[in-house]
Amino acid sequence: MKSAEHVTIVAGKLGLVLILSCLYLFSFSQKDPIDALPDSLKVTSPPPLTPGWLRLRNIVVTGNKKTKDYIIRREMTITPGDSLWIATLTNRLEKIRQYIYNTTLFVTVKVEPILLNAFECDIIVTVKERFYIFPVPQFQLVDRSFDEWLVKYKGSLTRVNYGIKFVHYNLSGRKDQLKLYLTNGYTRNISASYHMPYSNIKLTEGFYVEAGYSQTKEIAYKTNYDNSLAYFKNEGFVRDYWYLNGGYTIRKAIKKMQIISAGYSYMQVSDSIISNNFNPSYFNRNSKRQGFVDLTYTIKYTDVNNILYPLEGVSGFVSLQKRGLGFKGGINMFSTAGEYNKFIALGKQWYTSIQFAGKIKLPFHQAFINQRALGDKNAFLRGLEYYTIDGVAFGTAKFNLKKEILNFTIPTFLKSKTYNKIPFKIFAKAFTDFGYVYSKEKPVTRLNNKILATTGLGLDILTLYDIHIRLDYSLNQLGQKRITVNNRSGF
Repeated sequence: MKSAEHVTIVAGKLGLVLILSCLYLFSFSQKDPIDALPDSLKVTSPPPLTPGWLRLRNIVVTGNKKTKDYIIRREMTITPGDSLWIATLTNRLEKIRQYIYNTTLFVTVKVEPILLNAFECDIIVTVKERFYIFPVPQFQLVDRSFDEWLVKYKGSLTRVNYGIKFVHYNLSGRKDQLKLYLTNGYTRNISASYHMPYSNIKLTEGFYVEAGYSQTKEIAYKTNYDNSLAYFKNEGFVRDYWYLNGGYTIRKAIKKMQIISAGYSYMQVSDSIISNNFNPSYFNRNSKRQGFVDLTYTIKYTDVNNILYPLEGVSGFVSLQKRGLGFKGGINMFSTAGEYNKFIALGKQWYTSIQFAGKIKLPFHQAFINQRALGDKNAFLRGLEYYTIDGVAFGTAKFNLKKEILNFTIPTFLKSKTYNKIPFKIFAKAFTDFGYVYSKEKPVTRLNNKILATTGLGLDILTLYDIHIRLDYSLNQLGQKRITVNNRSGF
C-alpha cells in the first residue's frame, strides 16, 4: 500500500506540473503577433497625418541572395500601409529584427527606418546570409559527449564513425532543409530528411519526411545499480534499425508552432539480448524483433532574443506521444512531456534564467528501451552527465546566473564582407540543477526515487554561427567534482 501511495503521489505532483505548464503555454499561444506584444508596443491606426505617428510606405529587403523576400517579410509584424507610433518604433523594430534573426538563416540582421517626410517612412531590412551548404567529412563519436569519450574511453578511435554529411539549410530559398548522412565504422548509418516549413501560399503550413537505416556493434541492454550502462557486443552487428517518419507543421503567427507527426520503426537485436542472461524486458516481450508506430502532437512557444543562445524571453513546449497501437504490454506507451524556460536580463550585462521540465510515461511498467529519463543528449543534470537514470516519470529544475565578461572580434583578413572578422562573446556563470526520477522497476539504482542536486561554475564561449562551447566545473551529490566540455545548445 505504501508503494502504491508513493506512486500516486509522485505521478500526481509531476502531472500537476505538466498540466500547469500546458495551460501557461496555451494562454500565450492564443495571441497573434501584434496582440502578443507588450501594451507599450501595441498600435492602433490613427487618422492620416497625425502627429506622433508615421505611415509605413514600403519595406525594402537587401542582402538576401538566396533567401526569398517573402520568407523575411513573413517574420515581420508590420506591412506597408500600417501606422507606426514613433514613441515605440525603436523597440518594435528591434523585436522584428529578433524574429528575422531567429530564422537562423542570417549572420547579421539590421532593421532601420528611413524618414521620407514628417508623416511617412520606409523600413530597410539588411541581412548577411550564412553559408547554407555543408558537404563535409564526418568524424563522429558514438558516446554522448566528447568529454565522456576522452575520459571514460581514453579517446579510443574504435569508438568513432566516419563518413560524409551533406546538409543544405536553405535549398530553395524558403528555409527548406535537405540532409543526407552516410557513415561507417562503429555504426553504419544511412539517412535522409527533407523539411519544408512553408509549403502553402499563406506560409503557415509545412511538412517534413525522414528515413534511415543503421547497424550497431554495441547496444545498452540494461542500467546498472551505479547508473552506468551495461553493453552487449560481439564481433558483428548486434542491432539493425530502420525508420520512416513524417510530420505536418502549423505556424500561423510568429511565436507558436504545432507539429503533428507519425512514424514507423523496426528494430531487430541479437537473440542473446532478450535472454534471461541479459534483459528479457528489453522489448517487454519474448521476441528479438519489434516494429512500432509513434504518433506525436507538440505545441511550441518561442519568444526569445536569440533562439540559439537566449538571454531574454520565454520559450517552452508541451508534447503528447502514443507509441504502439495497444494500451499496455510490449512496447505500448503513452507519454506527456513539457518544458518552460524563462530568460531575464538584469542589466549591466547580468542575466539569469530558469527551466522546468518533466515527463510521464504510462503505464508505469515499460520496456527497457522506453525507460530512459535523464542522461541522454536532451535531458540531463549538469554534474551528472555521465549517469543514466531510467524511469517512467521525471522532473527537473535548472537555474543560471551569468555575466558577459568579454566581447571582441578577431580579423580573418578575408575579402568577404560577411566573414572578414570572427566575433567572440564569453559569459561567466554559476548554476544549480535539481531533479527527480521515479522508477517502478526493482531493484532501483542509487539515483532513482530521490532528490538529485548539482551545482557549479562555468564559461560559455560564443562565436560565429552561434557556435558555443561550454566549460563547466560541477559538484554533484555524490561528492564528485569534474570539468566537462560540450557544445549543447539551448539552456
